[in-house]
Amino acid sequence: MSKTETLRVGRLVKAHGLKGAFKLELYTDSPKERFAPGAKLNLQVPETSPWFGKTVTVNELRWYNQSPVLFLKEVEDRNQAETLVKAILLIETDLSELPKEHDAWYDHQLVGLKVIRDGLQVGVVERLEHMPAQDLLVVKTETDEVLVPFVKAIVPEVDLAAGTVTITPPGGLFEEVIEE
Repeated sequence: MSKTETLRVGRLVKAHGLKGAFKLELYTDSPKERFAPGAKLNLQVPETSPWFGKTVTVNELRWYNQSPVLFLKEVEDRNQAETLVKAILLIETDLSELPKEHDAWYDHQLVGLKVIRDGLQVGVVERLEHMPAQDLLVVKTETDEVLVPFVKAIVPEVDLAAGTVTITPPGGLFEEVIEE
């Protein structure tokens, strides 16, 4: 039996234009898949919102000046769009599925993996932080949390089967640099 989990795929940042579109902040590496016409999205909104407990359907995802703009079937004008600003967009996904891209993982697949440096465990992946420049692995060590840029040069290997993430961080990331 497959297990599903709710994943955040985006946030409606602000209304765009007069036809009920939204500027969209993406939390997914697969916007064409997640925001394909007809895709159903759950909403995370306050309980006081008229949208609470409802789903929306993607009409179209367009790109203006390299920024994603989302059109929803249920939103016909700017006034309606204003009532959904700041909503988080969610999907249900099968946890056993891997992303289609090579070297891509869902957050839940990385959380809990042992972090290995020079053959020794230095910590455990506690969570991911999705930042504009790159994602960061939050590694819980015995004494602290360390933010590790999730880039190939620093994280050359993720082995889900072994439950490990191998890192090659620059000096000073996990230890104090002693100035001479």
